Order: sequence, then C-alpha cells, then structure tokens
Amino acid sequence: MDFRHRILPFYMTYPEVTGRFNERDRDAMKDLEYLQQLYPLEVRYFQKRVGEILDRMDYEGSIIYDEYPDRYGLERLLESIWTIIKKEEQDGESDISDSAETWEWIKALLFVLLNNEIYKRRNGNRRQFPRLY
Repeated sequence: MDFRHRILPFYMTYPEVTGRFNERDRDAMKDLEYLQQLYPLEVRYFQKRVGEILDRMDYEGSIIYDEYPDRYGLERLLESIWTIIKKEEQDGESDISDSAETWEWIKALLFVLLNNEIYKRRNGNRRQFPRLY
C-alpha cells in the first residue's frame, strides 16, 4: 500500500487547529466549574442533585445531546427533577418553606442549573467535533 496517497480525515490534516480550540474549550470549562464552586451552599446542593439525577439521562441519543433540544422535553425533565427534589425536601427536615411561591423560585433555579449541567456535559465530553469559530 502506498502511504503517500492515503486519504486522511480533515481533522487529522490540521492537528494544531483542533488542539488550540480544545484548549480554549477546556479553559472555559475550568472557568465555569470554578465559578459554580462559588455558588451559595443551597444552590450548590441543588446543582449536585441535578447532576446526580441527570447522570441517569447521560446516554447516547439522550435529549441532552440533541443539537436543538425542544423546550417541552426539557420542561418535562425539569418537572421530574423538581418533583424528586421537592419530595426529598418534604420527607426530610428542611429549612425550605412549603409555600408555592418558594417552590416556583426553586423550579426556576433548577431550570437554570439544568441548562448549565447540559452545557457542561455537551461541551465537556467532546462527543462532537470542535467548533471552528
């Protein structure tokens, strides 16, 4: 076999380009993770629980890896996470009040944390090719 005429995939012909972008993405992920460590204690608890629950959704073909996840699917996922956390908090001795307004704020917070966690998993796992922009 003549190796001079072997066809290479595009990403192997410019390894310095992909390395530079992977390094930039890696730095962005490190910054994001550091800033998330600065969250208040309660928010970090919810972030941890969202991550643990989302671990069950982390498989090939999951909604979290769709190019454009639909809002309805994300809201269903949020509803299940919210229900689990609300049940856990009501079963245990918690400082969170049982008012509907408080739980609506927690639901909004959980949606933000869910989107952040999805972002981290989609960009941290590098399942797709690096973006060239």
